[in-house]
Amino acid sequence: MVTVTFIRHGQSEDNVHDIWAGWKDAPLSALGRKQAQAVGRSFSSTTFTHIYASDLLRAHATGKAVHDHHAEPKPPFVATKLLREQHFGVAEGKEWAIDIPEGTTREELEKKGIYPVYWERDGKFDEGESLDDLFQRAEEALNEYVFPHLDTDGHIAIASHGLCISELMSVLVKLDPQADQTESYRGLLNTAWTRVELKRRNGDDAQLSLEVSVTHVNHASHLANLDGFTKDEDESKIRAFFGGASEAGSITNADTEASPVCDK
Repeated sequence: MVTVTFIRHGQSEDNVHDIWAGWKDAPLSALGRKQAQAVGRSFSSTTFTHIYASDLLRAHATGKAVHDHHAEPKPPFVATKLLREQHFGVAEGKEWAIDIPEGTTREELEKKGIYPVYWERDGKFDEGESLDDLFQRAEEALNEYVFPHLDTDGHIAIASHGLCISELMSVLVKLDPQADQTESYRGLLNTAWTRVELKRRNGDDAQLSLEVSVTHVNHASHLANLDGFTKDEDESKIRAFFGGASEAGSITNADTEASPVCDK
């Protein structure tokens, strides 16, 4: 059995802006650096066999904080583009809108530099990725960095982004015929972590079937006493902007990533 702990990055400097920021590479904010150190300290007694991180600054720095607090001998640390956030193409750095007001069109808004949310999983901005594209990239990442360790007793840490983590989880759950396929893993707090235990259900690599046990979701107790962070405020602002948790079939790429609080 291999254990995988997915860690969302700390707050970035883009948190205070109402913009699309997937591959837009802002560093951690002052609060984000505190969050990264807090999650690193919380894992200081955990033994990871591998640590993988998105190569974007906010997730890379979060993963590095976990690595820096790890006891000796430290595990390998690998940064990769496969764990990046969804790419929003021409909308990167542009203002977002939750919907298209009656009497106007997407095209009219985009001419003004405002880019409304795509609610369909195959919807995407020019030069960007859809959620379906991100799902495929998540499959590649798991094939590269997790599935080769299935027959070990390893513990892998993955520092990534809210949408990417949700798609990584979706890939895993779809490989378990007995898993609840309606469960959503969206709305992760900055540096919150989600953990799964993976076992093979069969020995046929061509038809991989897993037993996926989700042991923790959105765990953020390390932030309880952190100056400048209030979980209730973080969650309430997300809900205020996006009207509550989306249903599994209609989750948008803005639910956790395009708010002034929970990074884009």
